[in-house]
Amino acid sequence: MRALVVLAHPEPRSFNAALKDATLEVLAARGAQVVVSDLYADGFGAVAGRADFTTVRDADRLNLSLEQRHALGHDGLAPEVARELGRLRAADLLVLHFPLWWFGLPAILKGWIDRVFVSGGVYGRSAVFERGRLRGKRAIACVTTGAPEAAFGRDGLFGDLDTLLRPLHRGVLGFTGMTVLPPYAAWHVPYVGAAERGTMIDAWREHLGALDTLAPLPMPTLADHPESGFGDGPRPGAG
Repeated sequence: MRALVVLAHPEPRSFNAALKDATLEVLAARGAQVVVSDLYADGFGAVAGRADFTTVRDADRLNLSLEQRHALGHDGLAPEVARELGRLRAADLLVLHFPLWWFGLPAILKGWIDRVFVSGGVYGRSAVFERGRLRGKRAIACVTTGAPEAAFGRDGLFGDLDTLLRPLHRGVLGFTGMTVLPPYAAWHVPYVGAAERGTMIDAWREHLGALDTLAPLPMPTLADHPESGFGDGPRPGAG
């Protein structure tokens, strides 16, 4: 198994980094080949734009998806984008480590997705969900929160964590065809003691160690949604 582990935290001694280290231990024990993308340490740029390309399709107007498709066909992706896309394509398993900030992803991780999940390379109009170009790969998120678990849930103050992560799970990972495994959450991290942190790391080790038996999150299919305009069906309003 080949794995890509992505860390999105600015502090190298953070609890996210400790969870990442536990990931490396678990995967090493499985004999996996692991590559780590430490986005802050690597200085990965979070903003998509012209700098993503060494080629130009349309110099007058920037359409990112069309420029991405053009760059793919003309060896025109910027080096760090090409590097990360190569890592993603080579991986059988993607592990994302990040803190939940403002009910969502840190900007650097969102930027990694914006720049690396390129049109034509990982998805297309007829290549999404069960036809996505990353099908056959698995993905799992390991998330830390500042709030306690009681603040989350359907009736919790912050809402259900699965709902908060839906843009990632369904809108990115599932959309591109990946099999999305249930996430792991470490709650209230800044306010718990060393013993509880150790317990959470052990729980993550157990969760990741069971990845072959975890039931994937349900995802929609093109076959069930012919009205969507994706896949082989007619586009809405066509005809």
